[in-house]
Order: sequence, then C-alpha cells, then structure tokens
Amino acid sequence: MNIDFTFENPTRIHFGRTAMQHLPEELRLYGSNVLLVYGKNSIKASGLYDQVIAVLKETGKNVCELSGINSNPRYSQVLEGARLVRENHVDLILAVGGGSVIDCCKGISASAYCDGDAWEKYWMQGEAVSGRITPIGTILTMTGTASEMNSGAVITNEERKIKQGRVFPMGDLNPRFSILNPEFTYSVPRYQMVSGIFDIFSHLMEQYFGGDDDNVSDYLLEGDMRALISAARAALRDPHNYEARSNIMWCATMGLNKILAVSKKQDWEVHQIEHQLGAYTDCAHGIGLAIISVPYYRHIYRYGLHRFVRYARNIWDVDPTGKSDEQVALEGIDRLSDFIAELGIPQTLREVGATEEMLPLIAESANKIGGYHTPTTEEVLEILRACY
Repeated sequence: MNIDFTFENPTRIHFGRTAMQHLPEELRLYGSNVLLVYGKNSIKASGLYDQVIAVLKETGKNVCELSGINSNPRYSQVLEGARLVRENHVDLILAVGGGSVIDCCKGISASAYCDGDAWEKYWMQGEAVSGRITPIGTILTMTGTASEMNSGAVITNEERKIKQGRVFPMGDLNPRFSILNPEFTYSVPRYQMVSGIFDIFSHLMEQYFGGDDDNVSDYLLEGDMRALISAARAALRDPHNYEARSNIMWCATMGLNKILAVSKKQDWEVHQIEHQLGAYTDCAHGIGLAIISVPYYRHIYRYGLHRFVRYARNIWDVDPTGKSDEQVALEGIDRLSDFIAELGIPQTLREVGATEEMLPLIAESANKIGGYHTPTTEEVLEILRACY
C-alpha cells in the first residue's frame, strides 16, 4: 500500500428481496417534488413502474417524469432533465434502471443549476460542481456500472460525437440511497445481462492492471473476478438463479465504488477507446469493452508481464509448468477470450455497426491515458483494426 489515499462513500445500500421496503423511509427524507427518470418500457412491462408510483403516492410526492433514456445517455436528455428539475422545483431525482439512467440523473443534478455550459465545465474541463446539487436515489434494474454507489457519469454529446466520463468529487453526486433487489434484474434480456457482466469484469481488470503493486486491493480484485466468473456461468445456465444474480449485482457494486482501487495504479485505456466507439456506433458499453479488451491486452501485456502472469495463474488457473512467462501471460489472455465467447458476446467491431471509415476517427478522438504503456493514435488504430 504505497500510495496514500482518502476513502469515503456516502451511499446507503438496501440489498435483497426486501430492499424496496426501505423506499418509503428514504423518500420521507426529502421534499414533495420528485423527478422520476427511467429508460423505455421495461419497468412498465415488469410492473416495477406501478410499484414505484404507488410508493410515491403513498408518501405524498408530486411526480414529474423523464423517460426513454438511451443505453448511452445523451447530453440532450441531461438538459431536458435539468429543465424539469428547475421548472418543478425538484427535491429528489429518482432513477429507476441501470447505469445509463443513473449516469443521466447525475448529469441532470450537476447541470440543473449550472451557471454556464455544463458540458464544457464539468465533462471537458473537469471543474467542480458550482451550483446547487439535487439529491439522487436509485432503484437498480441492471447491473454493470456500479453507478448506484459511485460518483461517475458517462454522457454522450451527440452533436460533438464525444462520449465522456467524469468522476465527480466523492459525495457530490453519489446517490444518497440505492435499492438493490437482484430479482429486478431477471427481466433484463440475455444480451444486456452479458453486457453488464463484462462491464463489471472490465472494471476489475482495469483496476488490476497498470502497476505491479502487491497490496490488499490486488487480492480483493482477484476474489471479485473469480466470484464474477462463477456467478456468470451459473446465471447463463439459469437466469433466475437468485444466488447467481445477487452475486453478480454485488460484484458490480463492489467493483467500482472505489474500495478496490485504493492505493492502486490503474489502466483505463480500454474504456477510453470504447467510449468513442460508443459515440460513433451507440453499441452496448459492455459489448464494446469485450471486443476491445483482448486485442488491447495482447498489445500491452509485455509492458506489465509480471502482472499478466499473475492474472493468468490466479484468475484462470493457468498451469505455468514448462512455460515461459510470456506463454503463461498469453494463455491467460486466451482464457479471457474464451470467457467472452462463453458469454456469447460478439467479437468484432463489424457486429456492432462500426465501419472501416470510423476507425481512424475513433482512434484520433479516444483519450490516451494508458497504464503500463500509453498508446499513440497509431497504436489505438492498430488495436481497432485487430478488433474489426
């Protein structure tokens, strides 16, 4: 543990089959006006919408709604939500959905009382939120991003073709409370389930790679990765396996609420490349991460060979007998590729709508932050071509 840190996480989690019983007590902590934000029709089809509306009425709330949030939430949707917050004097923003809906709500909260261009100030310049912040609560229906217990928000500016993530100062935009009932994830289509699973796995890998420290976080990350692999396989066999879905949900929340990242050097380049892939193709985030990860790690493993050997042995049980470190590391990456295939995830950029003409644009616009090695634009383009 050779990097000093300060850790705080103010989000209160209610987890399990009875988690919704805590919603009335949470709502009573806030004023009368609630902005309810959700995706398209899934929460209505599942009956969750009616359940939430009943509790909001029971607790005397005035409700306005913003629906139709995209899987890659748009800045235009953020601005529409910000308008609703101001016009309705909203006291609480309630997100019902997955990470995209929650991220959008964080953007709404930051932007509603912003003096100036919120996109430029908060996502491009990384400034602290200067205006009033409207509290956020969440009811999670899809696991993956851990947005339910962190302060990050990834928003797509559709006009500029930029998909940009921002981690706000801890506490500013963390949800005040989050309701996590694994049963609410049962209605998620298989494609979205596996997309979320790989998003979780990518978060864990990107915190694990980047440095050769040997600290508590490394062992916690390895445990979370192994737990996720086991739970994912069980959920593939039976999507209504409560134990599997609850473990996936908690792996996700733990995976990116910062507790596993303390004192860690990290490598978030896969996310940077995928963000721009999403800006151009609107593909599901976890699917894009899966397509990019294997070519990226094959490109950079030599710069962190020791860590990739440890990953192969401790995550994928690769037997090192009679093999060089390079062979062990590559076998670990091959096992990752096999896991992606096992999940049934597409493995080429063509399958998610990318064209050859897009590749240089994505490579040029992707942030280059790296970890063991910071790639050039030419290297990112090489990685994208290997994915294509």
